[in-house]
Amino acid sequence: MTIWPDHLFLVGCGNMAGQMLSRWLVCGLDPAKVMVLRPSGKPVADGVRVVTDYPAALPAGTTVLLGMKPYQIGDVAAALAPLCKGDTRIMSILAGTLLEDLRARFPQVRDVVRAMPNLPVGLGKGVTALFTDARTEPAARDAVNGLICPLGLAEWVEDEALFNQVTALSGCGPAFVFRFIDALARAGEALGIPADQAARMALATVQGAASMAAGASDSPALLADRVASPGGMTREGMNVLDADDRLLRLLIDTLTAARDRGEAMARGE
Repeated sequence: MTIWPDHLFLVGCGNMAGQMLSRWLVCGLDPAKVMVLRPSGKPVADGVRVVTDYPAALPAGTTVLLGMKPYQIGDVAAALAPLCKGDTRIMSILAGTLLEDLRARFPQVRDVVRAMPNLPVGLGKGVTALFTDARTEPAARDAVNGLICPLGLAEWVEDEALFNQVTALSGCGPAFVFRFIDALARAGEALGIPADQAARMALATVQGAASMAAGASDSPALLADRVASPGGMTREGMNVLDADDRLLRLLIDTLTAARDRGEAMARGE
């Protein structure tokens, strides 16, 4: 069930926060309830108030979305923390910024949640990983869940130590899928298919396959085996992907590199 906050204050409205806000507005969030801090002053959407500096005060029951660059957290917290009250709720989409750090910077805020969405949230087909601790009230957790629901799948992570792993999979995952689509198209082109046609076919193939996987009761692994008839073209191609687990190993290395970068960012590196 969707739950709109009484007031929503976005600190920063870049690509990810902008996608989230766009989806919320499409789904019925009242733009009059939204204020965006954007140093450029560039408009965001009809009816949404954009400010270039912090307001004198935040209304009671405000949910703050931290959507700026992670390295800006020190300056932002110095200006924002004095405005926060006990009923202020903070949701952070800052990669590598631990809940402990957020609580240290906003000591008067009880309800603090880390969130890591991916870009398809703008279409309502995203994945958002969520984490909080026991200090956050159950009602606040439910409210955050209700705010995330219009964006797609909401997955609560019970151990913050796994947050970078989850981010590597779902947060970074769309970029890896985009790379796969591009590579599939370029491989088709290498076999002689015109480039524009290969690009269209690769995109439609991935889109259709993903839709089938989403609606199937069987796992993607079983679906792949059922498509690949023994001795057929698909099986011969899959034998290349499966040899020595090369595709699996490549993706493990990919996610590991992304995870390690998240951990380095948490250390301030």
